[in-house]
Amino acid sequence: MAEKQRVLIVDDDANIAELISLYLTKECYETLIVYDGEEALRVFKEFHPNIILLDLMLPGIDGYQVCRELRTTSQVPIIMLSAKGEIFDKVLGLELGADDYMIKPFDSKELVARVKAVLRRYHASPAPASAPPAPKQQGDYVEYPNLIVNLTNYSVTYNNRSVEMPPKELELLYFLASSPNQVFTREQLLDHIWGYEYIGDTRTVDVHIKRLREKIKDHKNWALSTVWGIGYKFEVKR
Repeated sequence: MAEKQRVLIVDDDANIAELISLYLTKECYETLIVYDGEEALRVFKEFHPNIILLDLMLPGIDGYQVCRELRTTSQVPIIMLSAKGEIFDKVLGLELGADDYMIKPFDSKELVARVKAVLRRYHASPAPASAPPAPKQQGDYVEYPNLIVNLTNYSVTYNNRSVEMPPKELELLYFLASSPNQVFTREQLLDHIWGYEYIGDTRTVDVHIKRLREKIKDHKNWALSTVWGIGYKFEVKR
């Protein structure tokens, strides 16, 4: 029997936390509830969750700080939960490393669907340090000098090293690299990568491009380029 996926629920509202736990338990997830940020950071090391549902407004250390702390050591998927629906709050959460952002109140079916979608795309286990040379790439992938982006197994190899990144970052990089030198507007990228719920929130694209550039530096043969006033492209230099 397959091991259950573990979900850490961090929310100081016991009623909401219990309700989320009930929804996910029915879908055969193992859940653990904590009610503040300090406890979340402590329990994370013991529980080893596959995904974290993180409320922003927590006593003591807030959700933003918890996310920032976790991202120093882990790429575990994080879905932020908040009653604050302003663009600034979404952008800040994404800049700090969250993979998704849901506004309260939310539908239980949508929450479960988003959890499943993030987990489906995420591979939490990097290759061991003593692993043999990587086999020939299979599935959907693009390859450039010193860069391989594989959408089938959600892996990125840069300068012969595996680079961990959240699913949306990888999907954005793969989409751009699959159409070299083609310019895409922010709206087009939102539609292709995030779907309808993010339409109009173009800063989401800028945030993810910024995070990609921190991990993948421009190469003499290729670069993630900004086309001012329009959007972005994966530029391949002749």
